[in-house]
Amino acid sequence: MNQEPMQLPLPGFENARATWQRDYSKHIADDHAIRNRSGIQVNALYTPHDWDSERYMDDLGFPGQLPMTRGIYTTMHRGRPWSQRQLIGLGTPEDYNRRLKSIFKAGASAISLIPCNSVYRGYDMDEVDPLLLGTCGTIVNSVEDMDIFLRDIPIDQISAAQNDPLPFTLLAFVLAVAKRRGIPWEKVTGTSNQSDYISHFVANHMFFRIALPGSRRVLTDHIEFTNKHVPGWNPVSVVGQHMQQAGATPAEAMAFTLCTALQYAEDCMARGMAPDTFLPRFTFFFDISVSFFEEIAKLRAGRRVWSRVTRQRLAAKDPRSWRFKFHAQTSGVDLTRQQPLNNIARVTLQAMAGLFGGLQSLHTDAFDEVFSTPTEEAARVAVSTQNILRHEAHLADVIDPLGGSYYVETLTNEMEQQVETTMAKIDDAGGMYKAVESGLVQTMIGESALAFQRQVDSGEQKIIGVNAYQVEETPSHHAPLKRPDPAVTATQLSRFKAFKQSRNQARIRAALDTLASAANSENENIFARVVEAADVGVTHGEIVACLRREMGVGQPLVVA
Repeated sequence: MNQEPMQLPLPGFENARATWQRDYSKHIADDHAIRNRSGIQVNALYTPHDWDSERYMDDLGFPGQLPMTRGIYTTMHRGRPWSQRQLIGLGTPEDYNRRLKSIFKAGASAISLIPCNSVYRGYDMDEVDPLLLGTCGTIVNSVEDMDIFLRDIPIDQISAAQNDPLPFTLLAFVLAVAKRRGIPWEKVTGTSNQSDYISHFVANHMFFRIALPGSRRVLTDHIEFTNKHVPGWNPVSVVGQHMQQAGATPAEAMAFTLCTALQYAEDCMARGMAPDTFLPRFTFFFDISVSFFEEIAKLRAGRRVWSRVTRQRLAAKDPRSWRFKFHAQTSGVDLTRQQPLNNIARVTLQAMAGLFGGLQSLHTDAFDEVFSTPTEEAARVAVSTQNILRHEAHLADVIDPLGGSYYVETLTNEMEQQVETTMAKIDDAGGMYKAVESGLVQTMIGESALAFQRQVDSGEQKIIGVNAYQVEETPSHHAPLKRPDPAVTATQLSRFKAFKQSRNQARIRAALDTLASAANSENENIFARVVEAADVGVTHGEIVACLRREMGVGQPLVVA
């Protein structure tokens, strides 16, 4: 049945609104202002007075069409279900391979590897205390390790994203494995999930391996190489998650993320790359807090802003360049050690916000991640949460189901305004690179983190089990994941040392010399040399150490 468009002003609207306001005030005489995490005031009720549906085409449009508010694809989740990309990693390569196959059986559809913290810090397993190995991720130091990780996994059919800070040794190992298996690099797909060195410099210091100017060079080389040789790979994942988990508000996190993406795009263009050759492979990674409607509005607003700045500021002509493709992860910061089973409810709400916000892939945290790497049972619950939302709750049936809500549309517009205001501050500072180099972004994040913590400390922001509805708890019956078996770790260490001794040492030295030379030459692509080094057996730690010597060790800026 076709209906005529709503005619404004509506007959009787103002009288009914005044009556409601009068009755509301009688019941809540001292109604205090409520603000979300981004500081936007939230009203008790939203009506056509707040958002005029005659703005439909300007504010919403249709999925896959400008302004992209309702989604980047025509069919969205109804025709293209989101990827269930569970981030997993533990123990040895064999441990990872077994867990990976188990997660696939539970319904996951893509790989996202979490390496050991020693890897994130840039070291091989023989350079750190064995007690630290494999406790927070998987030990991966060589092409041999990667081959075991991916045993029986068809990497030409499954997207295999790597949480792989520069210089991107994990992707280099994947490419070497593909070469051994006779798989053309054109069929390798996935994402360099931790390629965003600016977010590491600001908020994830363990991942920041190489000094800021060197990091800038390596990322641009990585984009250039993969665009040419691995066209199905996404070399850039701009990470709003780090900024938000460090304390940025949702609106600030979106603004910083978009400014970072603009910085990387401008760096590529300065190299001579045309925007439509690399922008279609830009991706994003966001944290989803438990602030439900705020997160939905954040993602919808970000999609709209990105479609505009790619056209207006970067002069992109290809509609694929305007697409705001993003992975999202439910926020581990919101999870609590107190009453940990409550985390299942938190994760479910966060996942729903991400789905209503139009994500392309999703990781749902396990409820026990506050204690350890997820146990297999908890990881299975996390995957099942997504399956329930899709198959039982039917959340994929309708595209942008909250579109047109007076509240959601008003909040989306207000979030967009906040995002643009913050982006203007970064532009005034000379762009994102200069803004983080000066400490401006770090200072803004610190101030927002302190403001939120004061709300928690005062009880204004309630956290169930922490500062509200506390109960006397007995020790949890849920045992955290056990540390890796020291004997297994010792076996892996022995195998790794044997691997290093068995290599052709002359080829290893030559590959490292070539890598060092590339780091000191403006005409060579550094990532191309990383790939060559990985293929002949140079290890992760050796590659990182070489580039640290030539380009400087990453030292994050400490802001008082």
